[in-house]
Amino acid sequence: MPYDVFVVGGGPSGATAADDLARAGHRVALLDRAGRIKPCGGAIPPRLIADFAIPDEQIVARINTARMISPTGRAVDIAIENGFVGMVDRDRFDEYLRDRAARHGAERLTGTFLRVERDAAGTHVVWRDKASGEERRSTARVVIGADGARSNVARAEVPGGSTIPYVIAYHEIIAAPAANASYDPSRCDVVYDGRISPDFYGWVFPHGAHASVGMGTEVDGVDLKQATAALRAMSGLTDCQTIRKEGAPIPLRPLDRWDNGRDVVLAGDAAGVVAPSSGEGIYYAMVGGRVAATAAQAMLKSGRARDLQLARKLFMRDHKTVFRVLRSMQDAYYRSDERRERFVSLCHDIDVQRLTFEAYMNKKLVKARPLAHIKIGFKNLTHLLGLVSPVHT
Repeated sequence: MPYDVFVVGGGPSGATAADDLARAGHRVALLDRAGRIKPCGGAIPPRLIADFAIPDEQIVARINTARMISPTGRAVDIAIENGFVGMVDRDRFDEYLRDRAARHGAERLTGTFLRVERDAAGTHVVWRDKASGEERRSTARVVIGADGARSNVARAEVPGGSTIPYVIAYHEIIAAPAANASYDPSRCDVVYDGRISPDFYGWVFPHGAHASVGMGTEVDGVDLKQATAALRAMSGLTDCQTIRKEGAPIPLRPLDRWDNGRDVVLAGDAAGVVAPSSGEGIYYAMVGGRVAATAAQAMLKSGRARDLQLARKLFMRDHKTVFRVLRSMQDAYYRSDERRERFVSLCHDIDVQRLTFEAYMNKKLVKARPLAHIKIGFKNLTHLLGLVSPVHT
């Protein structure tokens, strides 16, 4: 029997799409390459935990403070009020999501996507079975491409899918030290320093018994491993045991189109849905999987290929403004150490702190305090124009 939907990629986006579709009673295939773990800080907001029913045992740490560190080493600690940042280990978390989809009826396949073929009998996904090495051919009415920032589905099937810009992220999972003067298991450290990343940031994110230490950059020629070694030295983590090392591209902006107008729709990194400035991707990937599943169900019911456009429309309806604001922030403040110094200074403001984390936890811009927004806008302008000292708080 043919599948209703064939999902390529078993990360948070693909697994979420497969789960939603299987719960709705559709015949679903979920193709994943076994053994791949994406480099990721692993942060998830309370909104994700609630919306996607994530059990407590998947949360390996609860973060209550974020420390912003400037190029000159100034640190601003931001208390996370009325909530927390959850931390997950991607190897366990992604497998949990895949297994959950299978428990609800999705058929798990292990292998590599090769191409999509079409004939009088319909649409067929050609993939290589990992166990046998043989090519397989699976028929489906809809294909969801959730196979990452360098998506082979997007490159082959969706206009513009081969031109998505991205940064390269690299991190090392280390054995976490005991709490000390430089490491707090309930605090995330975000390092804005051109010596670590010339255009993004470095991070130290606790994961219970482990920690993720890494950075990202779009600049060619940066030695990611050396930059991460410098970050570990700066953070007093050089002597900690290294568990594993991982690198991967992270998309910089959503694609202008997510479907091919026929039988393919993209989701997650394949569609470019990683938040600018913060680099947050897990929540947006899972939302991307959910809207792709919604669009696929609409097409399955109506038979209209144009219903696949719903995926991008639904996502942008809720998140376009947030992405635009975050992109403006990244463009304004990440271009030099002098600008990064000013950005950390801006983080001293209590209204900046509260509004930032309210928006992070709830995934929408906060509109309840107009005077606070006016004050933040004024401070932002004075820093960008250089009218105040970078160390001014």
